[in-house]
Amino acid sequence: MDSLPITLPASPTPPPPQPIPFLAALIPVAAGVVLWLVTGSVYSLCFAALGPLMIGASLIDGRRSRRKAIALAEAESEAAWERAETELAARQAEERSGRWHREPDVAMALLTPPLRSSTTVDAGTMIVVGAGARPSPLRATGDDGERAREFRRRCAVIDRVPVSVPLGGGLAVRGDQVSGAAVVRALVVQLCLRFGTAQLAVVGDGAASAGLATLPQATTARRSAFRLGVSAPEHGRPDADAAVWMLAPDAPVPEGVGAIIDLAVAGTASVRTSEGVVEVDPEYLSAEQAAAIGVSLPVDDAPDDEVPQSVRFADLVQGRGSHGLPATVGRDGRGDVVVDIVEHGPHAIVTGTTGAGKSELLATWVTAIAAHHGPDDVVFVLADFKGGTAFDALRPLRQVAAVITDLDGAGAVRGVTSLTAELRRREEVLARAGVRDIREAEMPRLVIVIDEFAALLQEHPELGAVFTDIAARGRALGMHLILGTQRATGVVRDALAANCPLRVCLRVGDAADSRAVIGTDDAARITGGPESRGLAFVRRPSDDTPAALRIALTSREDIAHAAGVWRTAPAPVSPWLPELPAMLPLADIDADAEAGAIVLGRADDPANQRQPLELLRPGEERGIAVVGQSGSGRTTALRTLARQREDAFRIPADPESAWDAVIGLVEHPSPRPSLILCDDIDALLGALPSEYAVAFVQAWERLLRGEAAATVVMSAARWGGPATRLLELLPRRAVLPLPSRAEHAAAGGDPSTFVRDAPPGRARIDGREVQLAWTPEQAVPAPSRRAARGARAWAPSRSLTAIVTGGAASVIDALQRAHPAWTVTRADDSPSITTPGVESVPRILVDEPDVWQRQRMLWQRVREDGEVLVRAENAPELRHLVGVRDLPPYARLHAGRVWSVIGAERPRRFVLDGLVS
Repeated sequence: MDSLPITLPASPTPPPPQPIPFLAALIPVAAGVVLWLVTGSVYSLCFAALGPLMIGASLIDGRRSRRKAIALAEAESEAAWERAETELAARQAEERSGRWHREPDVAMALLTPPLRSSTTVDAGTMIVVGAGARPSPLRATGDDGERAREFRRRCAVIDRVPVSVPLGGGLAVRGDQVSGAAVVRALVVQLCLRFGTAQLAVVGDGAASAGLATLPQATTARRSAFRLGVSAPEHGRPDADAAVWMLAPDAPVPEGVGAIIDLAVAGTASVRTSEGVVEVDPEYLSAEQAAAIGVSLPVDDAPDDEVPQSVRFADLVQGRGSHGLPATVGRDGRGDVVVDIVEHGPHAIVTGTTGAGKSELLATWVTAIAAHHGPDDVVFVLADFKGGTAFDALRPLRQVAAVITDLDGAGAVRGVTSLTAELRRREEVLARAGVRDIREAEMPRLVIVIDEFAALLQEHPELGAVFTDIAARGRALGMHLILGTQRATGVVRDALAANCPLRVCLRVGDAADSRAVIGTDDAARITGGPESRGLAFVRRPSDDTPAALRIALTSREDIAHAAGVWRTAPAPVSPWLPELPAMLPLADIDADAEAGAIVLGRADDPANQRQPLELLRPGEERGIAVVGQSGSGRTTALRTLARQREDAFRIPADPESAWDAVIGLVEHPSPRPSLILCDDIDALLGALPSEYAVAFVQAWERLLRGEAAATVVMSAARWGGPATRLLELLPRRAVLPLPSRAEHAAAGGDPSTFVRDAPPGRARIDGREVQLAWTPEQAVPAPSRRAARGARAWAPSRSLTAIVTGGAASVIDALQRAHPAWTVTRADDSPSITTPGVESVPRILVDEPDVWQRQRMLWQRVREDGEVLVRAENAPELRHLVGVRDLPPYARLHAGRVWSVIGAERPRRFVLDGLVS
């Protein structure tokens, strides 16, 4: 990123001359003349002399102030220029240092050894030919004067920086023999300091005459390395990719040379390229200095042409071990390379960057073991966390018991968690057999192969403890880990790495990763490109140094051949139980429940390799809350519970009946049913008016907090609102599928366990996954006798009845038509009915609330001997006219509901047929 430009100060501008104050000078002149004319005194004319005196004093003071302002502006400008010069020097020094660091010559490379590049040397490789002036990205803005233009010219060019040219087909150095050889030595040694013996080879007859024959790049030349020839006209053109020529002054330049360095007197030179000529100060190196530097240069142990360029799996010789699991995975310069996860392990780490061949190595390793070891000897669990397809080709192998991928996050967690149970199971098997090692027991080894271990831990960090446990205890139990990851630093913890002595490292980008895995920088020195794919270093516990090899490529035919050997062998037992079914009919599991308990469903307990029944014990447990969206199976869950308990009491879905049922349970606690079921409590509360919803919640709280041994199962569509108070009173919770992760977490579920497309009936109960049992609708028995039947039809129980309602006229007509045997009139039409007596025909008086307030004597008669009906739409009149302070039974509006009050009795709810529309 370009740096900000340097801001230049503006040239100082002299202040304008001070104007002559003629107007101010005329005032005393005019005043003196006026005084003289008035007083006649010649002394008055003295005032007139003040005007010229003021003009003179003003001119003198203005000149003095102007000189001071000019001097101050010039001083400030000079200070600003000094700051700009200081900033330019600092920036150029920083840029100069950065350029020498990026493009070092021999002196700078010795002072700060450059990082060995992983790229190969080619025609585009830049080589520093000396120090000189080069264009600079520094810029300046501001003033445009002569000084500023000169400053900008100095900004645009920086001196004493490296001047580099592309290597191209070679360089030519023309000068006297001693100076030319010294410059050539500096150029070649510069490249040797930057590139190792696996990347650069120094060849040609001129190398010896120039004093370069002792360099490692000259003595350990690799045929695969870039060949840099050193030659003179008498030696002829060398067999090289590029050449550095030593020529006499004015000698013709050989063909293919891209840059010519002409040495001049006083140690300077000119470099001519296709872009022009640049003056430089070249670097000189004596033969003694070159020899001393060559001694300090390392010889790369990177894989060279002795390692095969490619290896086929079919060409390898596989063997069978007596106790271990040997696998021939590739070849080095001496032959096949065998690794044994048992003898060299018990666990292994495989690292390599993207494209290095890590997945191919894992596939080859698994196939090599499976070629001579059947399901009785070894079982594989393959975990792919780099897209889900790395191990698809290995599925036909009989030894592969399970493949888990990052595409199924919940299944991956379940599978890895089950490995803890597999540890315990194997411990129990060894204990029953009375042995301490799997070598003495008839049980197959379990090899767990993971591609992209870092991705697994990133998605599920809680699983790290599982692998640490397996690494610590797996040797004797026959459980082995092969952990593939792009980098081990910061991913594989020390406790885990300490139990993984078998290491394989393909190409990595950071030397620290190479050292962490195999103890050397070798894997970081592997160059990129297609030819490096499959190059690796293996280090077994007995190896002093890592060994280079080429990983064999395994084809589908190789895998099919290995699978065909064991095609008739019995399939291995998976280390974990199958997943819970999407539907679990109650008829299939009801018989397994313990006495007195009812079945909720079947739980999945992978940590213990169990899938026990999830039970509810009516009369012993307080209950369970079932939360799930529409279609999640919450209603089916309650239906299944009702099917198992004949005396189950179901709260009706109708608000009136639900109100009666709950109030009845609270007011008549004995005998109370052992199981109470309430579906969609949030919908019930939403259907009730606010004051009834509050009272309904309070009634439920009394029921749930009571001492009577009743088990309550309550369901809701979501966790929130007034229903939460009731759901929280239930000690257990079943969280069915919900629309979002946030709602799942609000309902008490772990956010990591949220599954958007979970099947109906799949719940989380007490931290475990449970598939709730299913029962068809027709299998549910008829409602319990205690379930409320709704509002009853009203019939007169007194000879005199008063109805309080709005729209009395229309109500009278409707009641008279519906009940012709009744005498239905308005209250104002029956003034004679004021004394006690018995009517032979029921008389029903219907009127507005305000009319009844005027008919006080008649109202008193009805209250003493008759019955009062208050229409549900006129609920306030229960308090105002009847004096009922308690909340009456809930009644639906516009459905013919009335409350009946006789004397001091509590209101009762009825349906008045004439009012039903």
